[in-house]
Amino acid sequence: MAELGVDVLLLSLGADLPYLTGYEAMPLERLTMLVLPREGDATLVVPRLEAPRVVERPDAFAVLPWDETDDPVGIVAGLAGRPDVVAIGDRTWARFLVDLGKLLPGVDWRKASEVTSPLRSRKDAEEIQALRVASRAADRVAAQLHAGEIPLVGRTEHEVSQDIGRRLIAEGHAKVNFAIVAAGENAASPHHDPGTRAIRAGEVVLCDFGGTMPDGYCSDITRCVWTGGEPPAEMRDLYAVLLDAQQQAVASAVVGMPCEDVDGVARRLITEGGYGPQFVHRTGHGIGLEEHEDPYIVGGNCERLAPGHAFSVEPGIYLAGRMGARLEDIVVATADGPEALNHVSHDLVVVDA
Repeated sequence: MAELGVDVLLLSLGADLPYLTGYEAMPLERLTMLVLPREGDATLVVPRLEAPRVVERPDAFAVLPWDETDDPVGIVAGLAGRPDVVAIGDRTWARFLVDLGKLLPGVDWRKASEVTSPLRSRKDAEEIQALRVASRAADRVAAQLHAGEIPLVGRTEHEVSQDIGRRLIAEGHAKVNFAIVAAGENAASPHHDPGTRAIRAGEVVLCDFGGTMPDGYCSDITRCVWTGGEPPAEMRDLYAVLLDAQQQAVASAVVGMPCEDVDGVARRLITEGGYGPQFVHRTGHGIGLEEHEDPYIVGGNCERLAPGHAFSVEPGIYLAGRMGARLEDIVVATADGPEALNHVSHDLVVVDA
């Protein structure tokens, strides 16, 4: 905060609050906000009916419950004092920001992520171990997919998505963040919403899934399978290009490498393979307490990878209306080189129809 000239940090919804306090606010119309001045004590302003959920940490912050007839925005403004520069949580509801703006006129508003992202994006040893545990849990579900233990043919995408979600919970996740199941032509839609389409024999099924563990850290993995018989030559060629691009991008993710250059490795190889226009998204995103956070592995992001950066490497190739594939691992940049946290087979596994 001192380096950035920020006088006070205001955190409401989002991962920054639990990162600093251990408390995750419910998305309510009742305001919860941590007021953290650059100099002075931190105060967690919380609705009185939510206060019992707070595990108090007097060494870190005071808890100030407010009653239903109080003005919580006024309380926050009073605690903030007369700041010139305020960094407010990126996910704070607009209704609270608008009201705060009236009580704190002339303030230079900044995004809280300018302060918190450099801290959260570089994971310490305990956080990296939490991500390893989460990735191993997701790997176990992906291994079940490869082993044919998750029936596909004849079931709808939605049914398989629900099945994967149940298995994520069974393997230790506290909640499911997403479970994309996209069959055949639907695999050409990167964020396809699993629907009533029944999965058939002789087609690709793209499965991208992840969840949040009880400690708050996330998993994310993508694997593709082929249902019955050998994939046709076009699918084999597409997947070979994708696999090479993904593996070389992972290998390139060394400390000091600009994020955009990791993206560039995957993009160059996919372009050389003849599928450049069919790779329509960034190569990856950071992961931690959120499934998507800094650093982003994308063109234009010149930030250099540092020890502790954790992120996905997930190039994809999508042939509109026909088929598609994506391959994803979570990777941590370390002084000894990139550490891939997902170890389940990267092959296009053929499962029985």
